[in-house]
Amino acid sequence: MRRYHVTTFGCQMNAHDSERIKGLLEDLGLGEARSQEEADVLVFNTCTIREKPDQRFAAHLGQAAALKQRDPEKVIAVGGCYAEAQRERLFSLYPAVDVAFGPGSIAHLGEWLGAGGHGIARGAFGTGDERRFSAVLPLHRERRFQAWVQISMGCNSKCAYCIVPAVRGREVSRRPGDVVAEVSRLAAEGVREVTLLGQNVNSWGRDLLPDVRTDFGELLRAVDAIDGIERIRFTSPHPKDFREPVIRAMAECSAVCEHTHLPAQSGSTRVLKRMRRTYSRERYLALVERLRDAIPELALTTDLIVGFPGETEDDFEQTVSLVQEVGFDGAYTFVYSPRSGTEAAAMADQASEDVKRERVERLIDVVQGVARARNAARVGGVEEVLVEGPSRTDPSLLRGRTRRNTTVNFAGSATPGETVPVRVEGATSTTLRGTQLAAVAA
Repeated sequence: MRRYHVTTFGCQMNAHDSERIKGLLEDLGLGEARSQEEADVLVFNTCTIREKPDQRFAAHLGQAAALKQRDPEKVIAVGGCYAEAQRERLFSLYPAVDVAFGPGSIAHLGEWLGAGGHGIARGAFGTGDERRFSAVLPLHRERRFQAWVQISMGCNSKCAYCIVPAVRGREVSRRPGDVVAEVSRLAAEGVREVTLLGQNVNSWGRDLLPDVRTDFGELLRAVDAIDGIERIRFTSPHPKDFREPVIRAMAECSAVCEHTHLPAQSGSTRVLKRMRRTYSRERYLALVERLRDAIPELALTTDLIVGFPGETEDDFEQTVSLVQEVGFDGAYTFVYSPRSGTEAAAMADQASEDVKRERVERLIDVVQGVARARNAARVGGVEEVLVEGPSRTDPSLLRGRTRRNTTVNFAGSATPGETVPVRVEGATSTTLRGTQLAAVAA
């Protein structure tokens, strides 16, 4: 049997796309290899939102090219956002690549690779007739009880630093009946937790007008009503589109988890305006207040960019103070990196690498301190944990996630897919530690 290996970079959307890529390859008769060395077909599902994934991809592809020199029959395929962004010069940059394809063309990958994954004529950039949702494609799911569900693709926002609209196109929403049908099928297969995915997930449905009049809050309610679905998550929303019907649905739907990822990007209104984020610091804080009024136990995580062009020390300090004022449970902190073709890349007042590095280190210290304090406040309580498997750091322990999306390492005897009560006995800035409680007799 010929075998494949998929390497994934970037966001949850890419993780979902990779599950579909694996399913397609298995539908061709390939098995999954444990490493690139053992594979006949190497697929790289790429990201280009920031510079670091580009650098990691280049290193991985260098290794793959060396393997192909030793075995010319190996097929190398590159998909995802970086492939789309570099489509005019990808093959000249990386001569070892056989086929490339954009994120909206995964459905055609089987045709391009051919039966058995033997590959097509080198230098072909795969383009389907139109972008297609991947829900109908074969699926290789990493866990039988959790699933990603794509509800939209593309983005209509014009953030000055972001290349996503250029590589994934304008926003297109799936019809609500299609989403509900997919989740219902997943529930029948034993899935208990679904994560709804979109580049701007809470603007879902607006492009369906006038044929379909709906909103993301209605979709949350429809998924909540499906038997067997115990947890609903979604990512990523945009603060500008977080409207009252969505907040009410989050508060009233029992399966919707008490967590949302709410990208702030900056705490400075001046920088937010330059970023074209279309909200101010004050509007963001007012949204946080409405969310926590409606859902008191809500955990909030965020994205923060340091060193955006023109960011002053005062602007940066406003980001630091935003972290402290909101009390985020966690944050992804990024050093700004220019992306070719974006408005921000052409701005004259780029920050130096030294300044960006020094600021991000300071910000990480604050983020970790705030998150550590919030987790410490949970010690002594009991949390509902969905078991995912053994702990990555100590195989004698189990690992799972709370409804607030915090990882818990705990002593217990549950099996993956079970939901168990865990008493929290310790905490760090990113994880909890505890012991499973005995089930209460009915």
